[in-house]
Amino acid sequence: MKKIYFFALSLLVLIFAGCSNDDDGVAIIPGEATGNITTYDLSSVSDPDISGTVTFTEKTDGSTDISILMDGTTGGSHPAHIHAGTALEGGDIVIDLTPVDGATRRSLTNVTATNDGTDVSYEDLINFDGYINVHASASDLGTLLAQGDIGENALTGESKEYTLFTKDVEGIEGTALFEERVSGETLITLDIQGTPEGGMHPAHIHAGTTLDNGAIVVSLTTVDGDTGMSMTDVSALNDGSPVTYEELLEFDGYINVHASANDLGTIVAQGDIGQNEILDSKEYELMAKTDANVMGTATIAMRADSTSVVTLNVENTIAGTMHPAHIHENSAVETGAIVVDLMAVNGDTGISMTNVSALNDDTEVSYEDLLEFDGYINIHLNGTDLTVVSQTDIGANELTGNTKSYVLATKDVAGINGTALFSERMDGTTLVELTLNGTPAGGMHPAHIHANTAVEGGDIEITLGTVNGTTGMSAVQVEALNGEDGTPNAGEAITYAELLDFDGYINVHLSATELGTIVAQGDIGQNELTGTSKTYVLNTKDVPGINGTAKFEERVNGETLVTLDLDGTPAGGEHPAHIHAGSVAEAPGDILITLMSVDGDTGMSQTNVTAYNAEDGTANGGAAITYDDMVAIDGYINVHLSATQLGTIVAQGNVGANAN
Repeated sequence: MKKIYFFALSLLVLIFAGCSNDDDGVAIIPGEATGNITTYDLSSVSDPDISGTVTFTEKTDGSTDISILMDGTTGGSHPAHIHAGTALEGGDIVIDLTPVDGATRRSLTNVTATNDGTDVSYEDLINFDGYINVHASASDLGTLLAQGDIGENALTGESKEYTLFTKDVEGIEGTALFEERVSGETLITLDIQGTPEGGMHPAHIHAGTTLDNGAIVVSLTTVDGDTGMSMTDVSALNDGSPVTYEELLEFDGYINVHASANDLGTIVAQGDIGQNEILDSKEYELMAKTDANVMGTATIAMRADSTSVVTLNVENTIAGTMHPAHIHENSAVETGAIVVDLMAVNGDTGISMTNVSALNDDTEVSYEDLLEFDGYINIHLNGTDLTVVSQTDIGANELTGNTKSYVLATKDVAGINGTALFSERMDGTTLVELTLNGTPAGGMHPAHIHANTAVEGGDIEITLGTVNGTTGMSAVQVEALNGEDGTPNAGEAITYAELLDFDGYINVHLSATELGTIVAQGDIGQNELTGTSKTYVLNTKDVPGINGTAKFEERVNGETLVTLDLDGTPAGGEHPAHIHAGSVAEAPGDILITLMSVDGDTGMSQTNVTAYNAEDGTANGGAAITYDDMVAIDGYINVHLSATQLGTIVAQGNVGANAN
């Protein structure tokens, strides 16, 4: 029998006066306690200002003190009971508790048995399949002030929230909250915003992902359109198979919320759950190809099971057309075979979504694998015309955003010039894009990276993409130097960082049969000019009318490009030039540095200076000299009439420390 010390509400004051408090301030009936205490929350129901707690205290005599402490009551007597089942399901009263005194906000009951006489211990109660209701009054049991699950129905505090996205009806979205009960069962609460008043929206957990159109496996409580809420206790699938909270968090499923029971085809909100939940994503920019307006994004999203969903969102697609899409191997400039077939982009919506867990050859591929994949995405015009309308590199081929641009100056053909853009990929390789102005339509212009500086000349080290004269463009993937037989990317590997430090230059040629004619040229890497320079005057000396300048330009590696530019030199002449020790006033001085002879036709000479002459006169064969050393050199320049008439100086000027 249940043992109750409170026979009448009038005795409550006397009993409270004789009660003691435990360490938590919870009132208990006199008698020795074991120290085992469990507290549950009582949540607001009809009045948001009223809530409370219930505490179960084990006694040494085998009984249990049940103490209710309310917050917000001001008077009256509020019946309280333990019911069977969960608060959500509802159930019969199994234990009557002492009514809560609204003024003191307390209720104390000592319990040894259920109402039907079944013995019940503290352990039984904290594992009980039940809940507590606190009512407004004995005459208004239908109004609940507070309520809370207890025992095995209590929530552990473990929960997982999933997003339910807008689907077929704009403005409707929400969340699905999964909460674990002590029993391992799950309370699922749907909270949907934007539902129309008066509507009732069926909801279910389906098998598979939102892209699979799977069967219903768990029927959830219908969402009330007025509140947007639905709550369901889930302990098993519809077929009776038990399912725990932990199993739901790994479940291969998704939730659909429908427009109505008569319109299940319209899904107002939807979201993947369990192993299909989206945890992370990576977005790539889809660039326009044949149509400048067709562009968008490709998003690779990671599911909880490490598989991926690839979403293509493309602007300006053709209504009524399905645009095939694929992941290819290699970079877009290299091209490669199809490795993953994606769902075709719907021209009406511009959208395509594909679950990806393996390549077409059944090789498993995870989200992390795709983020490191050597591949690219193509979107085609239609099923019979595979013209690429949009494209992007992905994975290892994604561009990091690090770039370096070099100037390609006019060389042998007036009016042709441009730039070379080096872009770093995630894997450290390089996309090299050449853009030229002034190339003749229809022409094809081979291009290469050569060793050394442009003024020195050197062997071909890297073959670049041939420039299309009509567009002035070329693009190539650079991963390595040429092989010994000239095969591109077949030699020693070279990274983007190494290219930015490369001792080389670029030549773009007129055609494959006229490689001797260079239409554009530029130093790259360590040979790039920094922009720091110093110009010196070369005055007329022994031949009237010949004068000019000497320009010293600093390279990234600290070397110096020396350019002599003379006016009045006779056509066909070759004029030796040197930097001598001392000043013009002290001449003659020893030759320190031999410069390239000035071409009489152009009046020009360019020399890459890295060192003094060797003792035997070999150019650049002696001690190293930097640009800073050059602009501080104790010297002067002589330009001679010819190799056989060195005594006749056509132009002369102080440089370095001796310049005015």
